[in-house]
Amino acid sequence: MNSRFLLLLFAFFLQASPLLAQSNKLIKELENKRGILQKQIAESESLLKTTKKDVGSQLGGLAALTGQIEERKRYILAINNDVESIERELTSLERQLARLQRELKDKKKKYESSVQYLYKNRSIEEKLMFIFSAKNLSQTYRRMRYVREYATYQRLQGEELLKKQEQVKHKRQELRQVKSAKEELLKEREAEKAKLEEQEKEKKVLVANLQKKQQGLQNEINKKRREANQLNTRIDRLIAEEIEKARKRAAEEARREAAARKKAEEKSADKTTASATPKNTTAPVEAFSMSKADRELSGNFVNNRGKLPMPITGAYIITSHYGQYAVEGLRNVKLDNKGIDIQGKPGAQARAIFNGKVAAVFKLNGLFNILIRHGNYISVYCNLSSASVKQGDDVTTKQTIGQIFSDNSDNGRTVLHFQLRKEKEKLNPEPWLNR
Repeated sequence: MNSRFLLLLFAFFLQASPLLAQSNKLIKELENKRGILQKQIAESESLLKTTKKDVGSQLGGLAALTGQIEERKRYILAINNDVESIERELTSLERQLARLQRELKDKKKKYESSVQYLYKNRSIEEKLMFIFSAKNLSQTYRRMRYVREYATYQRLQGEELLKKQEQVKHKRQELRQVKSAKEELLKEREAEKAKLEEQEKEKKVLVANLQKKQQGLQNEINKKRREANQLNTRIDRLIAEEIEKARKRAAEEARREAAARKKAEEKSADKTTASATPKNTTAPVEAFSMSKADRELSGNFVNNRGKLPMPITGAYIITSHYGQYAVEGLRNVKLDNKGIDIQGKPGAQARAIFNGKVAAVFKLNGLFNILIRHGNYISVYCNLSSASVKQGDDVTTKQTIGQIFSDNSDNGRTVLHFQLRKEKEKLNPEPWLNR
């Protein structure tokens, strides 16, 4: 009986000790997730400097500030989600504590009853009289066993009471720690909201300054639109050429497979019979758009949607999103981005988002642009001051492919323009990237 009880006691403590660790683990996981976002925000704050007063610089500064505001809102949203998780944990802990306290109260009552019973029948003489007043030997044995087991029962009741008190103590400690974590989180949220409010004010001032320069602003937008159209026309032409190359590779592969099949059939079949019932084993060229290798690479690329690395090294802010949208606060200022613009620190490198082959490297307005094929997907990296790969090179995920141009006349502003295509179809890159 004693050995079994010790095993039960040991098992209880093995089970009870993780109770505290469980909430600590949740808090730690939430802290780690927030830590990544917090580091990203802290590093990207250094990208917000705008010293020049010209429209182009201020427009770039507005884009960077808007991106930083979005990042901070995303961080505050993460804090809100973490607060909700901790509140759910608190509710669960409070229910567990209430249940333990009810169980403790119940065990105290049972223990008090057993103590009172023993007190009433406390003398050795009374126990002996109870045993020896039995009518026969069998009854005597049963009464002896009853006295012994009741004593053991009372001891176990006491030990169970101590265990339950220890459980209540641990649960209260766990509850205090989670409440403390929640209080710290709420303080952090208020601090982030204050920073966000300051940045919103700064943005209003910047927008007001730009509104006073409407003509210069429109000229700058038109200039950027012309440059973007020129770049996209070149990219579209190169992608069309790459699609045609892929189609020819696939058609040639199909022809080789058909020829091999035909040769094998001719060896195993009678030539006369074969000539009497000709078989068309070669499919039309139009039926093939990708080789087996390209299909496999495309499948792997699709399977990594949402997990692809950012195409830039170091701290970054997304300053312009995919698609058509108006710039908040500026009338008649509409942008149409075929990809996304990502601002980094001076010296930042562009890097491949997945394994692939360099389809093209070309220069436009003095800057390099690189296209990488991943099956029938193509990633595009623009605005590079140098390229470290050439057409035909195989690249691997996260391999650096060139340095992003830093504009020394604009406080070293460093912006990568990144696009993603599925053949000729333009895709929004953000859902594909791991942020």
